[in-house]
Amino acid sequence: MARPFVFKLEKVLEFRTQLEDQAKLALSKARQDMQDQAARVGELERDLAACQEKMSRIKQMTQPELWLWSGWRKRLELDKRQAQAKLAELERLVEERRVDLVAKAKDRKLLEKLRAKQAVRHAQEEQRKEQSAFDETATLRYGRAPY
Repeated sequence: MARPFVFKLEKVLEFRTQLEDQAKLALSKARQDMQDQAARVGELERDLAACQEKMSRIKQMTQPELWLWSGWRKRLELDKRQAQAKLAELERLVEERRVDLVAKAKDRKLLEKLRAKQAVRHAQEEQRKEQSAFDETATLRYGRAPY
């Protein structure tokens, strides 16, 4: 009876699989954050366009109204620049997470290939041992007289 194949680095492979799963989750969260931030930037762009459109529609504007409108527009522009900077940071983070995931996937695949090669080698060795036992049995029985 052939003994079963046991991969000695199975726990390491499981650990690397867990690391890859964690990296997938981190990438997914980073992508979601980036999408949310892109939506925020779009919203700020629409607000800024609406502000400028409203300012252009008003024909007569007093000094305090002009000051308020201009303050609102400047604040929207500042918020938009900050949101775009955060979006760029999140895009960089997504790329980092993607590179990390690729590295972790390579590590896992490397161990899986090693396990597959060792399993094939083990099966070949077990088959060789079995064939050797069959050959020995056949050799011993060849010279005997029948009962």
